[in-house]
Amino acid sequence: MADGAPIYLDYAATAPLDPRVADLMSECLRDPTLQGNPASAHAPGRAAAARVELARGQVARLIGAPPGSIVFTSGATESVNLAILGAARAAGSDKRHVVTARTEHRAALDACRQLEREGFALSWLAPRSDGSADPGQIAAALRPDTALVSLMHANNETGAINDIAAIGRLCCERGVAFHVDAAQSAGKLLIDVEQMGVSLLSYCAHKLGGPKGVGALYLKHRPRPALQPLQFGGGHERGLRAGSLATHQIVGFGLACELARAGLATEPARIRALRERLWAGLQAAAPVACNGVAEPGLPGILNVRFPGVEGESLLFALDGRLAASSGSACSSATAEPSYVLRALGLSDLAAQASLRLSLGRETTEAEIDRATRLLVSCVRRLRAVLPAGAIERLA
Repeated sequence: MADGAPIYLDYAATAPLDPRVADLMSECLRDPTLQGNPASAHAPGRAAAARVELARGQVARLIGAPPGSIVFTSGATESVNLAILGAARAAGSDKRHVVTARTEHRAALDACRQLEREGFALSWLAPRSDGSADPGQIAAALRPDTALVSLMHANNETGAINDIAAIGRLCCERGVAFHVDAAQSAGKLLIDVEQMGVSLLSYCAHKLGGPKGVGALYLKHRPRPALQPLQFGGGHERGLRAGSLATHQIVGFGLACELARAGLATEPARIRALRERLWAGLQAAAPVACNGVAEPGLPGILNVRFPGVEGESLLFALDGRLAASSGSACSSATAEPSYVLRALGLSDLAAQASLRLSLGRETTEAEIDRATRLLVSCVRRLRAVLPAGAIERLA
């Protein structure tokens, strides 16, 4: 980050736009030969379509998929909605049951609640103590009328990782469509949709250093899950997502996926080491606890709580010096404690004393050390004004 800018530890909300991606998008916007609609048959349209298809291949390779399995959307939220609502509604009148978890992203939770309003039966699974879903619990929840199982690959607040391959095998054996929300894991963990038994997988560009406003939904080729579109008009993206394609955003998404794929050999280990360095440094602010189990977990997320210190107060004290979050970005406008942390058994007070610190490609050791000093100093200062015994009562 530039001198004077806050230390950025909120990659789980969004990653800064990679300058290489920004340059390519600008080039795409400036090039007169790429200003045609990719759906048009003339030369400018064909040139734009060629760039879109190049990017489609880059986006597909990140998850081990063929290019033709990718549908472009406006982001992971739309991809999740298209997968959940589209698959459930297309499953038929004898398939009216959906399995999901209480710790999913709000895009999935709200889509599933909409299905409940439409008469679907929902099985809402509780997480294990480490925040992950229990494949045995999922197997027990499956019914003859189950249309869909929808789960995250990695949780956006705790970094807990689900055993997607094991759950995928269960769903394949039972003939149930399986949707995975990979918004947090794509480009950070190795993903092979064919080997994992995934029917549908959603992800987006802005978690990878790409632009906001573009995402993708993977659809398995054989057997292809039945899917109803959410919007209509023009037959774009095989009739599943109407609307003219944003060439520059898709091109940026493609490069972001290519860069993330190239970094998979080294970046997860580097970021995991930085996270462990941060966790070790925060011990100076004891008592401090990790929410969920750090390993196995997404390398770049550390969710911690400082008993006696309200997370929002800590963020206020850090404002202008460190950018982090007290929960997921989709819930930041509410004053409610994190529903993810409450599902793990934390009290409201404990959840409110928590902070999500998330690292990424541009995070450095020097930033981690500075962030550690800032956090420890602020926690100590905020605790100094607490009445005697307050920390024990609020732990």
